[in-house]
Amino acid sequence: MTIIRQPSLFVIQELYDMEPTQKYEAIISAIDLDRIYHAINKQSRLGAPVELNYAGMIISFFIRYIERIPTIKDLIKRLNDDFVFKMNCGFLVSDSTPSEAAYSRLVTKLSESDILEKSFESVTLAAVTEGFIVDEVIAIDATHFEARDKAPAKKGEKSETTPKKRGRKSKEEREQYLKDQAEKEANLPLYEKKIEAQLDVPLDILRAEVPIAPKWGVKKNADGKNEYWFGYKAHLAVGASSQYILQSLFSSGSLNDGKAAIALLKGMDQRLPLTSASYQTLDAGYDFEPIYEQIHRMGQQSVIAYNKRNEGEMIGFDKNFVPTCLREHSYKYDSFDPKYETLKYTRPKECSDCPLANEGICQKVYKIKITTDLRRYTAPARGSKAWKNIFKQRTAVERVNAYLKEFYQLNNVRYRTGKRAKVHFDMVALIYNASKLAADRIQAELIQQQQAA
Repeated sequence: MTIIRQPSLFVIQELYDMEPTQKYEAIISAIDLDRIYHAINKQSRLGAPVELNYAGMIISFFIRYIERIPTIKDLIKRLNDDFVFKMNCGFLVSDSTPSEAAYSRLVTKLSESDILEKSFESVTLAAVTEGFIVDEVIAIDATHFEARDKAPAKKGEKSETTPKKRGRKSKEEREQYLKDQAEKEANLPLYEKKIEAQLDVPLDILRAEVPIAPKWGVKKNADGKNEYWFGYKAHLAVGASSQYILQSLFSSGSLNDGKAAIALLKGMDQRLPLTSASYQTLDAGYDFEPIYEQIHRMGQQSVIAYNKRNEGEMIGFDKNFVPTCLREHSYKYDSFDPKYETLKYTRPKECSDCPLANEGICQKVYKIKITTDLRRYTAPARGSKAWKNIFKQRTAVERVNAYLKEFYQLNNVRYRTGKRAKVHFDMVALIYNASKLAADRIQAELIQQQQAA
């Protein structure tokens, strides 16, 4: 009898249980350190010479997140007390340990460059190229984390406003009012406009204009009550099966989740060759027509929870916008024709013993084009078993959010400004993806060894 050897799954936890030298080498080798070193190193020969080992500082800065060292002060103490750890970080025997001020200057240089974002994209692209990201379903969600400082106190008193004139506006007043409102809307920052304004904006501008200052945010808890926090949001697009972060975005805590979605979607479409991706799944907080439109432009399907907004009941359709017969039985979703973008519904099972079945009153087959209303008609159809199975995969992004907070110190922000806090967020996302890539590479090597044995 032939014995089939099943390869064991090598996960991140096993990677982190390895010896420090092997662990650091596996994770750090996934990142192009030379590129980061070149971006922050002194570009001119003029001025004072560089006495610090910047390569060692960069590696130790990464290892701080790998070893879950909470502060730079604790990192410096570890470097002074643990000679082997210092060697593993790339420092030489003759190198002095950098001060807190030196690490602060390193963070400043990183905050003035987009090198961490580019390194994150390089790691993700390597995972795609090597075949570790072949997700059909992508999940998008946001999570909040607090700023280091408390919200500043409000200054000044409320200005007295002129009371509004009662009664209906005259025709001239209404025209002037509409003109003023249109001008006011046109002059708003991009992320204060309606979401549809983002559809035709280039990706670079979308990412550059994201507000990053710490602000008050609000969300509903499990009891339906509002919870407030002062800080930031992490917006993530995650592969449902691979659990890689495909796109990430850092913003103020006050930014609506839906306003970050188009930047994430365009980033995946323009920067990653995700040929296997077919579905984007999001919760009800992203139920906006422009998001459906962006996903449709990408040639993919939306699986988004519906958020009913003071909408009347549709006659002849159920709550999932499925056609119903005269006796209000829902038709059965049959299939989707991608060529004509059409949903096909067949007669409900109750028609088998319905007296109206043979009267020619009820339609045997319904076909609806999803472009009639991208928000209501999705492929697969809302409420179908296929739709529910895809939507369940949205929990992947919630798991990644939990990993980032619990194991990668996402909610341990040590910087006061949004610009420097973004360095912390970019480091967390980069280390997470680099760890995933390192674990997958070790898993692939183990499989090759077992096959060769």
